[in-house]
Amino acid sequence: MIDRNGRARVETTTRNLGDSPILLEARGLKKYFPVHRGVFRRIVGHVQAVDGVDLEIREGETLGLVGESGSGKTTVGRLVLRAVEPTAGSVRFRRDGELVELTRLGRSDLKFYRRDASIIFQDPYSSLDPRMTVLDIVGEPLRIHGVADGEALRARVRELLQLVGLRVQHMNRYPWAFSGGQRQRIGIARALALQPRLNVADEPVSALDVSIQAQVLNLMRSLQQQFGLAYLFISHDLAVVSYISDRVAVMYLGSIVETAPVAGLYATPRHPYTEALLSAIPCSDPDEVRERIVLTGDVPNPANPPSGCRFHRRCQYAQDVCRSERPVLKEIAPSHQVACHRADELALAGVRPGS
Repeated sequence: MIDRNGRARVETTTRNLGDSPILLEARGLKKYFPVHRGVFRRIVGHVQAVDGVDLEIREGETLGLVGESGSGKTTVGRLVLRAVEPTAGSVRFRRDGELVELTRLGRSDLKFYRRDASIIFQDPYSSLDPRMTVLDIVGEPLRIHGVADGEALRARVRELLQLVGLRVQHMNRYPWAFSGGQRQRIGIARALALQPRLNVADEPVSALDVSIQAQVLNLMRSLQQQFGLAYLFISHDLAVVSYISDRVAVMYLGSIVETAPVAGLYATPRHPYTEALLSAIPCSDPDEVRERIVLTGDVPNPANPPSGCRFHRRCQYAQDVCRSERPVLKEIAPSHQVACHRADELALAGVRPGS
């Protein structure tokens, strides 16, 4: 739901997609960026932006990916889209009933995936070419893939603009003539042009006013129901994520530390980092008292991550084992996985649905 201030309220999702086939699966996904120094630009280390991420998205499902800035969320989205090459790991996508290994395919072999997967960018201002009209922007994917041209292309663009709530009379205008919310709708229309099955939404509402955020989120949910889209929804706002997601994966310093259905993760978090993130959600009920957990220290350097659990330097529950052994992501409840040595013994505070 959207509260009276236009902000997404924490609301659990009741859809059951457990029987839906897996659309995309990533295993052991890593991306290390080299660090160059000196006159000869020698490699002196690597930034471990993504370090061993496992995730899966089912057909018609929304997986929310959350975490602080610098946790590696956007890099995961780019790896999933094959916009950047992984250092290690695999990405598989369902095609003709079978999961196809994307990391082994060349540029020409990926053409089918470029039609089946799309992206909505964070910034609705810089993601649209100011020299192109709306017709050119939305119709570009159709031209590149040879789907439509001429009057057929114009008809398809008109259909897409109506679909996202824009006037067809404006398709000959340039991006500067539109507001931020309208520009993001143009970006959504472009992302839907080829009727994709998967969409990576990278912070799609963070640059918008809260009232416009609600409109865009409702539009995305409506389009998902209409076309059976699957979303990888990347955000740092857990209130927004809870509104649109079926499951949530929490990232910290390049790794996923917890993943669960929305209801389970928000009500009963099992990782201390998740508990801290949930405590930061603004409360719309003035009578509810919630303790704010303020994490101490800075996020460690991904070029030199700490040993053991990467969160132990900021964790109030850390013990010796946390400093020496890195926890693995394991299932502690149905569809609920967590990477924490003390997950079975800690009683962490969650968030009341609807608050």
